[in-house]
Amino acid sequence: MKYFVFRNYTVEPFFKGFDVVFSGYGDISYLDETADVYIWFYNMPYKPNNDIIVEEIKHYGELLDMVYSSINNDKYFIIFTMVSLYTIDYIMSNQNLENAVIEYNNKINALAIHPNIKIINLKKFFRPFCGEQLIDWKYFLISQIPINPKLIPHFNKWFCRQLEKLVMKRKKCIVLDLDNTLWSGILGEDGIDGIKMSGNYPGNVYHFFQNYLLELNRMGIILAICSKNNEADVLEVWENHPDMVLTREMFSACRINWQNKADNIKEIAMELNIGLDSIVFIDDEPTEREIVKQLLSEVCVPEFPVKPYMFPMFIKQLTDDYFETYALTIEDLTKTQQYKENAERNRQKEQFMNIDEYLRSLRIELKIEKLDGYNKIRFAQMTQKTNQFNLTTRRYNETEIQSFANRGGLVYGLRVKDKFGDNGLTGLIIVVIDNATAYIDTFLLSCRILGKGIENIFLSYIMIKLKNMGLSFVRATYIKTEKNAQVSKFYDNIEFVPVKICSNRTDYELILGDKNFSLSDIYTLEDICESELRRS
Repeated sequence: MKYFVFRNYTVEPFFKGFDVVFSGYGDISYLDETADVYIWFYNMPYKPNNDIIVEEIKHYGELLDMVYSSINNDKYFIIFTMVSLYTIDYIMSNQNLENAVIEYNNKINALAIHPNIKIINLKKFFRPFCGEQLIDWKYFLISQIPINPKLIPHFNKWFCRQLEKLVMKRKKCIVLDLDNTLWSGILGEDGIDGIKMSGNYPGNVYHFFQNYLLELNRMGIILAICSKNNEADVLEVWENHPDMVLTREMFSACRINWQNKADNIKEIAMELNIGLDSIVFIDDEPTEREIVKQLLSEVCVPEFPVKPYMFPMFIKQLTDDYFETYALTIEDLTKTQQYKENAERNRQKEQFMNIDEYLRSLRIELKIEKLDGYNKIRFAQMTQKTNQFNLTTRRYNETEIQSFANRGGLVYGLRVKDKFGDNGLTGLIIVVIDNATAYIDTFLLSCRILGKGIENIFLSYIMIKLKNMGLSFVRATYIKTEKNAQVSKFYDNIEFVPVKICSNRTDYELILGDKNFSLSDIYTLEDICESELRRS
């Protein structure tokens, strides 16, 4: 990924490790068209004359307008807000400088209506540091570096996390201990009347924490329990304790037993069909945290607050590090319900001896839809987060997704629902078309819908469409990663011919005229899918 940074001061050291080119100070005359992402990083001027600063800030806003008008809208434009780190206040009642910063940031936020504009609030980076830590005047006066170079490692880590948030990468699941984690006290020793989760300190802390978890759950984060306790005692708490904010139904998976917690967490991951790297484990016991760290290195295990009154800062950091995202999709908001429904599907599967009978019992409905303004964010999110059933694991943002369609490619998503509920948009295919040849750039499905043959129906639909369009050849690629081994023979199994095999990549080809594609009557095809297939 190549970046081009517009700046008014020396900020090069803060982007160490990135492939980046910088403008001159305050210079917008050159625009590197080879850049993948543009960044606007203008800092507030440090000058003794406030009137001059106000005029310069207004000028920065004008420059920003001119730059945006010249940037291709299929490329990300990341804009940092401005933060006032140093001012000299001569007249207490004069708010001109403060108002200029507010107006400038309002202009930035107004630009966010454009899909390719992404705003990063720089104030969030500065918040943990005191005023004396923010500027080193020696470096500013010698080298025009507006932020203390000692903060470079912090900024680099923070900026990388902001980039993850922009493409909506976050952890999926939080696995929680119970005693002295979800409530104050030890259930097995203190009894149901002895544990505290409301009222005075420290019970009010755990009430605060449970309400935070409730909000995470509402935002699509899966809640799970991993606790060494008697299950009957915990069920009694859920049923009878008046201060329990989180009900049993809010937890998608529970392991309440006396087994090794690392093994329990592995079982939770398998039950939910998510990767261990999607999990954050919260436990007050240092020994339990250390065991999980040692045995499950992919699981994130943050340090637990030493004192209960430290919880508010703990959960804020927890959110910043693992759960904050730039935006939410409908699929994010319904994720907890979807995982519960998936558990019901798995339980029903055990009642059938024949897979076709099981699939028919689900009454699966498929809807294939084109890229539009409503699903674009979700399409991009799937490329960023899907690993197991992902043939190439190429990551794209929404402007890059749009560019495929703008160039005449096919960008189709798959919605899946059945009698248990709606899985939402859980599949994506991107096809680049060049004369009589189609190239499958991306083909992926969420792990939640695997095991039902849906991937074959989805691809067959696309093949029929390509055939109807008069295309003769289809080319496809499997690129090996650490997590997509299960699809290594996917194209082989549907009669694509390997034409080039390397250690981590296989290229395939299919002559469309040589193969007939069928669609099983097990599934119901709706809307776009039906209207397209009537012409096949």
